[in-house]
Parts: sequence; structure tokens; C-alpha cells
Amino acid sequence: MKTLTTTQELADFCKAAAGYPYITVDTEFLRERTYYSKLCLVQLAVPSEDEDSAVLVDPLADDLSLEPLYELFRNERVVKVFHAARQDLEIFWVEAGVFPNPLFDTQVAAMVCGFGEQVGYETLVRKICKQGVDKTSRFTDWSRRPLTDAQKTYALADVTHLRKIYEHLAAELEKTRRSHWVGEELRTLTQPATYDIRPEEAWKRVKTRTNSAKFLAVIRELAQFRESYAQENNVPRNRVFKDDALVELASTKPKTLSDLGGSRLLLREARKGAIADGILAAVKRGVNCPADKLPIIDTSRDKLKVNPALSDLLRVLLKSKTESSGVAAKLIATSSELDQIAAGERDLPAMSGWRFEVFGEDALKLCDGKIALAAKGQAVKVVSL
Repeated sequence: MKTLTTTQELADFCKAAAGYPYITVDTEFLRERTYYSKLCLVQLAVPSEDEDSAVLVDPLADDLSLEPLYELFRNERVVKVFHAARQDLEIFWVEAGVFPNPLFDTQVAAMVCGFGEQVGYETLVRKICKQGVDKTSRFTDWSRRPLTDAQKTYALADVTHLRKIYEHLAAELEKTRRSHWVGEELRTLTQPATYDIRPEEAWKRVKTRTNSAKFLAVIRELAQFRESYAQENNVPRNRVFKDDALVELASTKPKTLSDLGGSRLLLREARKGAIADGILAAVKRGVNCPADKLPIIDTSRDKLKVNPALSDLLRVLLKSKTESSGVAAKLIATSSELDQIAAGERDLPAMSGWRFEVFGEDALKLCDGKIALAAKGQAVKVVSL
């Protein structure tokens, strides 16, 4: 088990890897105590039987820069294969402003190939490689050095089995002519906006029981302060204060440090210093927000006139399409989208791209009375009218 600890070692491996059609990649990181993920280990493997075809890269080593890996990521002749790539891609984007290109995500591909919704790596190893995965090192602290042999073995397994999984799924996609389906899904993963967390938009993730614009103005200011503070100090947002405390503060609208002391849910550290000052300033901004700057509540979905019978029929159609195509239902259309279609909306993901081929086209025909659904044994078939 070779561990690369210098830039030259990594450059040599990446130069050799550039001669292969693909490379498998995985990472180990920590995020429990930080806002941004701390990259602790990178695992790489090329399609070869050589002893050093799979390696570990130690980004915590003093003499190592990941620039040779980033250069390989930019090499469009080599496919970069991940499983459930979103968090890995976020790390590389935040660290270096780079996305692997071209990218292949085996979790997305597996959903398209009929392995179910958000299928786990262990499941694919079991079903495709006919092997098991040792999980004993799953909850390890990857920032500690030295790594044990057991940790290294566990980490390398995340990229060695991935080679066979990739080759199997890529062949299946080629056979079924669905490679472009995966490509459509992966475009979102390689968009900077996917990982750009804007503090001014953070309030939209806070769940409240009211749509009062004045109340939400305070929520917005508190959420923006929390997000900005967490980013600047690289601490988890919940370490600043949690959502329930945020909602409490928006309700009580404290004006002084003494008022903050009466909070039931606020962490002790947040009742003094920079966080306390930030809370009081945020509350004041929210309370004094001009009428023309109040949050605009999107109530369009509340006004949808959903035809419940049609919505139920669309669910039956989706189940039928799921069974016939082998694609996970969640990947085709969400329950919310089905209600929106039944209410007459058409500008939806389910109505474009490959989803339209699989489901959207017949969904429109069902809504327009051009097709019907009929039971045939245990299956549901589409009948033209």
C-alpha cells in the first residue's frame, strides 16, 4: 500500500495515470468541527494489475501539493470516476476552483441502470464485484497520523472495486444508449452555483411556522449573520447557534446583552463577544427593515389547483415507467413535481431531457386525455385513445 507524501511522487503517478482511459478517485475528510471540509486523504487507482496501480495521497504531508492531481483533473482525455461525488467535488472546488472533467459518478449511473435510489457503494461492490467491504474503519479520524494498515486497506477499497463497477455500468449505459442521461445529471454537479452558499439566501433553509414578512426579515438577518460568521471563522453554523435558537431570537427580538441572557436555546458562547454583538445587530436590522426590502414569500405553489385524481394517475404512470425502464422513480420525478404537472405546470425537470423521453411525454398525453392506463396482470400498460 503506497502512500504518496511529496509533490514529485504525486506528479509521477499522475503522469502515468494520464496514459489510461480513466482513473478512480475518492477522498476522506472531516467536517464535524469546521464549516469547510478538511481534506485528509485522497485515494487514486488506474485500471491496471500492477502493485502500485492504487495509491493513497496524503494532503497533510508538508512536502505535497495537489496541483499535479488538479492538472490530471483538467485532462479531458481521462475520465475521472467517483461514487456519490458531490462532497468530493465541493472540496476540490473550494480548495482549488477545479472540477474533474470529464466526470463519471457511479451512484448516478447506478440509478439510471436500475439499482435503486441513491444506491450505496457497498451495495454495488456486493452486486457487481460479488465481494464485501470491511466497514471497521468507517468512523475513523482521518486527520490522525500515522494511518494504520487497516485504515489504508479500507481507504484503498473505495477505489479498487470502483474500477470494476465503472466498467460494468459504463458498458450497461452504452448498451442501453443512456450515457447522455448520466451526462445531463452530472452537469449540475460541475456548476459552481451548486457549491456557492450565499449568506443572504441562508434564511430560506430555516423552517418556520409563519409567512409573516416582518418576522422573516429578522430570520433573514440572523441567518445571514450566522452563515457569514461560520464561513469567516470556519466553524459549523450550528456551533454559532442552531435553528431553534434562531427562531426563538426572531420571536423575542432581544435588544441588549441582558435580553440575550434570557434565551432558553442560545449556546452560552453566543451570549457574549462577537456572536452576541452580531445577533443584536442582526435583530435590529430585521426589525427596522423597510417595507420595500422585506422578504418576498413565494406562495405560487400554495395556489396550485391540483387535480387529485389526475395526480394519482400520474403516480401510477410513474410507477409503470419506473418498472419498464428500471430507473429509480426519484430520479425521474418527485411527488411535488407530479402535483405541479397535475395543476398544469410544465416548466419542470420531468418535462425536459431524458426524463421527457421516459415519462414526461406520456404524462402530457395523460393530462390531455390522449392515453389511458389499464391493468394487465401485475403490470400497468399505456393505452392510446
